[in-house]
Amino acid sequence: MRRLRVAAALLAGAALLGLAACGETEQVVVYKQGKYQGKADSNPWDNAPLAYGHATWKKGDKASWENEINTRNLSQNEYRRIYNQ
Repeated sequence: MRRLRVAAALLAGAALLGLAACGETEQVVVYKQGKYQGKADSNPWDNAPLAYGHATWKKGDKASWENEINTRNLSQNEYRRIYNQ
């Protein structure tokens, strides 16, 4: 009889724990009008190139950064990469 009560108590406890885990709390973001709360973005060409790889742009030079992006895009074109080596 005691085992039955213990088993029933464990089953009831597991059921309560399972129901509690399924609860969802309200997650609301409070926005402040006119206030940006995130990190300010910078221009991509203001970053230094990675220490490894083939990046050749100069930090702060938009033209050299655009040239690097265009060169990288050309090397990702499969037709051009395979047939026009």
